[in-house]
Amino acid sequence: MNWFDFGYPGLFLLSFLAATILPLSSEGMLVLMLASGYDPFACIGLASFGNILGGATNYWIGRLGNPKWLLRIGLSESKLNSFEQRIAKYGEWLALLSWTPFLGDPLTVALGFFRVHWWRVLLWMSISKILRYIILSIPWLTA
Repeated sequence: MNWFDFGYPGLFLLSFLAATILPLSSEGMLVLMLASGYDPFACIGLASFGNILGGATNYWIGRLGNPKWLLRIGLSESKLNSFEQRIAKYGEWLALLSWTPFLGDPLTVALGFFRVHWWRVLLWMSISKILRYIILSIPWLTA
C-alpha cells in the first residue's frame, strides 16, 4: 500500500496506526509530503492529531486491563510492585516519552494499565508528539 497516494487522509491514518503497536513510521510520510509541497501546518496538525488519537487508544486499551492479571501469567508480586512503583514515581511525566520508537507505545498502554491520570497523560503525550512533528518540519516552516 502506498500511503502517499491517499494524501492528507493517508497521513492521518498512518500517524494513528503508527502510534499503536504496528511497526509503522509516520515521520517518513510527513517528510515525504512536506518535500512534495503539501502544507506544513496541515501536515503537522493531521499527523499530530492522528498520532495523539493512536496514543489515547493505547492508553484506553491498557485501562481495560487489571494489573493483577500479570500475576496469573507468571509475573511475581515483587516485579509487579516494582513496575507499579516506577509508574507511580514518574506518573504522567512518562507520557513525554510516548513519541519514542519501540518504547512509546507500550509505555502508553502501561500508563493506562496502572491508572495514571488520563488528562495529564493526554497533555504530556500531546505536547511531545506535536513537538516531534514540528521539529521534523522546521526546514519547511522556515522556507
